[in-house]
Amino acid sequence: MRPSVSTVRVLSLALLATTTVAATSGCSWFHKGARGDYALAPEARPLEVPPDLNLPDTSGAMKVPALASSTQRGGAAAGPAAAANSSFTVAGGRDEVFGKVGAALADIPGVTIASRAQMLGSYDVSYEGANFLVRVVGTEAGSYVSAVDPRGQPATAEAPVALIAALKAKLGG
Repeated sequence: MRPSVSTVRVLSLALLATTTVAATSGCSWFHKGARGDYALAPEARPLEVPPDLNLPDTSGAMKVPALASSTQRGGAAAGPAAAANSSFTVAGGRDEVFGKVGAALADIPGVTIASRAQMLGSYDVSYEGANFLVRVVGTEAGSYVSAVDPRGQPATAEAPVALIAALKAKLGG
């Protein structure tokens, strides 16, 4: 018995449909060479960044800001000359000069020593309403005595400069 034409058509159409579905459904038999980065797990895929986002904008990175002059700031110049008024160097070792500075501070009227830290080489003092540190640091040339404000910068206000001048006169710096 011979199959009818309609049966052959239906079977061939079914076979063609099955083959098409299998070929397009991702079956590995038909896609052996098509594996790429997208076959990897999402965490392992390379990151794609648009070309204009690869490098940061560095056009303004090297601009040096203009410095304001002391007249624009409205105060005294806090440069090296002002810092020199709040420090001096004395011959002698740090511990020796620290003791001399303590004795000289005790002799200056109006100075209140709130605390002293010999390991740090500093005195926390109050003088003419200003609170600041008097530090003694050992250097190759002797010991460096300076007034330091709470920010750690050279104290250039009137009271610290006056106290450093009095200490310099007493210690011969």
